[in-house]
Amino acid sequence: MLTVGLTGGIGAGKSEVARLLVECGAVLIDADRIAREAVAPGTPGLAAVVEAFGPEVLAEDGSLDRPKLGSIVFADQEKLALLNSIVHPLVGARSRELEEAAAEDAVVVHDVPLLTENGLAPMYDVVVVVDVGPETQLDRLVRLRGMIEEDARARMAAQATREQRVAIADIVIDNDVPLDELESRVKDMWAGLVRRARAARESAQGRRETRQE
Repeated sequence: MLTVGLTGGIGAGKSEVARLLVECGAVLIDADRIAREAVAPGTPGLAAVVEAFGPEVLAEDGSLDRPKLGSIVFADQEKLALLNSIVHPLVGARSRELEEAAAEDAVVVHDVPLLTENGLAPMYDVVVVVDVGPETQLDRLVRLRGMIEEDARARMAAQATREQRVAIADIVIDNDVPLDELESRVKDMWAGLVRRARAARESAQGRRETRQE
């Protein structure tokens, strides 16, 4: 098995790269999706969030009011750290379960938006960073996601810098390109990841055979 940490700044196109990797045959573990599941109605995770931040973070239907919670934590680093201390262990435990269930020869891609910010690079065999210029990020957030420019810039500023992300990368995918070019780049990267996975599997088999002799 080869574990891959996939990350990139907001608007970089990380989700598109993840989709293309799945088409190639990767097993995808989506940290954002797991985080949402961890605080779904009726879960211990949601109960812990309500205990920490109060019932005002609940919507009328009993689900988590994400915009309300976001307005609280993104304005206060201590409250953000508190939220992370609740959610991150739950996400980590579920991610490990899914990884352990994957086939021995799988390429397991962990889609982790805050991989750089949380110092998670050492957890993976390979770190892939999807990279675009800040002008492209801003354009996509405003034009494609409908964000107000001020909000888009604030979200970008709250994340790691482009330089910090690239510094922890084993592979950088430049996504300032048309989709067909991105597809070609992802396929080339996939071929390299498969070679690494095969080499890792053969090395592990060799070690097992040596121990048995």
